[in-house]
Amino acid sequence: MKLAKRLQSLMLGASLLAAGVPSWAVVDSQGGPAVRQLNFQPPVTKIAEEVYSLHNLMLIICLLIFIAVFGVMFYSIIKHRKSVGHRPATFHESTAVEIAWTIVPFLIVIGMALPATKTVVAMKDTSNADITIKATGMQWKWGYDYLKGEGEGISFLSAMSTPREQIVDVSKTKSDNYLIEVDNPVVVPVNKKIRIVTTANDVIHAWGVPAFSVKQDAIPGFVRDTWFRAEKIGTYRGNCYELCGKEHAFMPIVVNVVSDEDYKKWTETKKKEMAAQADDPNKTWTVDELKQRGEKVYAANCVACHQANGKGVPGAFPALEGSAMVTGPKGPQINILLNGKGGMPPWKGVLSDTDIAAVITYTRNSWSNKAQENIVQPAEVLAARK
Repeated sequence: MKLAKRLQSLMLGASLLAAGVPSWAVVDSQGGPAVRQLNFQPPVTKIAEEVYSLHNLMLIICLLIFIAVFGVMFYSIIKHRKSVGHRPATFHESTAVEIAWTIVPFLIVIGMALPATKTVVAMKDTSNADITIKATGMQWKWGYDYLKGEGEGISFLSAMSTPREQIVDVSKTKSDNYLIEVDNPVVVPVNKKIRIVTTANDVIHAWGVPAFSVKQDAIPGFVRDTWFRAEKIGTYRGNCYELCGKEHAFMPIVVNVVSDEDYKKWTETKKKEMAAQADDPNKTWTVDELKQRGEKVYAANCVACHQANGKGVPGAFPALEGSAMVTGPKGPQINILLNGKGGMPPWKGVLSDTDIAAVITYTRNSWSNKAQENIVQPAEVLAARK
């Protein structure tokens, strides 16, 4: 009977798959959380190993204290109960006991603090880094700039690559790295000290990867830093660890640790891609060319707040359809995209002149908008930067 039921279950599962019903089987994520994971992710840095050891040490100490305290308590309750004729002591205090329960906890705390302090100090030592990368948090993606070391000058945006339909439609089959996959991962060489400089251009975010034991807040107007040295080639995943808005859960971090040779190839390829994508700001574009490019820029950077239909989110993000800012003179709209205002972050350090010109042109010619000044050229954005 059991075998027959098992076969029926397997046949039902096969028929559901054949009918297009999604499978809900969950597997381990490469470099991310594992199924039924009960402890930290496997450490791949020396610091992460120390944190793992400290975590286990603290748990053991707490367990021993728990056993000792409750052991004495239950022994006292049972051994000195009234039913066996025990009489309570008449003294009010004991100098020996006072000294003991002051010195013993002090020694325990010192024993826990010394190794923890050593690790925390090591965490903060970002000197002599081989590569320095700036991570800029924004709603809701990360911007990366390679500031120093091999790959200096590389810059790109990294956004979640999970298709939107998987998020909004529960019937869609989810990928193994659902919500923790990106279009442009950070790439670093193995066994090299990587300094991460964090900041943000809107609200507080936090950059972190559990396998590295790295977590650092990214605060607007401030620069903070952390570091890691990955000792194992692979892909490692993290996320934004500060509640930063309605799509906080959609800011994954992916770091690919590669060999020195592969890293060199990646830097060469990335620089060629950047050179190929660089636009002449003095080039004159047609409205249709800018609209086509602007639609992609809008989908990648603006749709989360202002929505695909341009109606925004009432009470949070303004509508662009029918907006006086969008349909009026183009100067103020160029300025607000460059420098930001209120909840709108500045985009001058994130988007190129051509991308800003394209997205402005797209909004001025989309939905029901019919602006008189319906086109913005990259040269106008370049002039507004000065």
